[in-house]
Amino acid sequence: MAATDILKLIFHHDQRMEQLAPSSQNNEDPLAMFTQPDPTYSTLYFSGSLVEEELFGINRLHRFDHIIQTIQAGLGTQSYQTAKGEFVELKQALLAIDNNEMILLADETLPSESIHSFSSKVLRDILEKGWIAIYKREAPNGFDVQIFSRDNIYTRFFYPLQKMLEPDFRVFSINGKRVSSERHFYFETWTLHKPPHGFEEILPESVL
Repeated sequence: MAATDILKLIFHHDQRMEQLAPSSQNNEDPLAMFTQPDPTYSTLYFSGSLVEEELFGINRLHRFDHIIQTIQAGLGTQSYQTAKGEFVELKQALLAIDNNEMILLADETLPSESIHSFSSKVLRDILEKGWIAIYKREAPNGFDVQIFSRDNIYTRFFYPLQKMLEPDFRVFSINGKRVSSERHFYFETWTLHKPPHGFEEILPESVL
């Protein structure tokens, strides 16, 4: 019997700009984006795990392709800009870049060096224009996907992911403000049967 795919959709709609851009100091810290509220910008963090096999990273999930297609549908049909060129599919862009690099959804083409740097200034400029940045964040056994936006786009993903639910595919919607430690972040490894407060499993009957 295949291991159960666990997908965590961690949202935070009140982010300070200086907390958004990953840096060399926090690339391995999945908690760095969930602190210091400032009601301007949003992040969505898609994190995957196969608990039975102790594998962590959205790309390790059996439904990885379907999940990425669902994320792409929520983002809309656009060109995905990276430091390694432009792609028409999100999966192509993710697999082309290295961990801890950025993908940009924008109305104009940016120089590749700007996309590669992903500094606080670059991110601020991107979000203030209403564009979207996607970050390929390193995970213990692969990578996860983090989305930065000016607007709250959470609802674009909730119901499509809900339609994917199966006994071996569970999705949790998590308030980032409740993620207070690495142990909380990986709650599925020790308290999947009773998630912490603010960690809500999306069920077929769940509504926003």
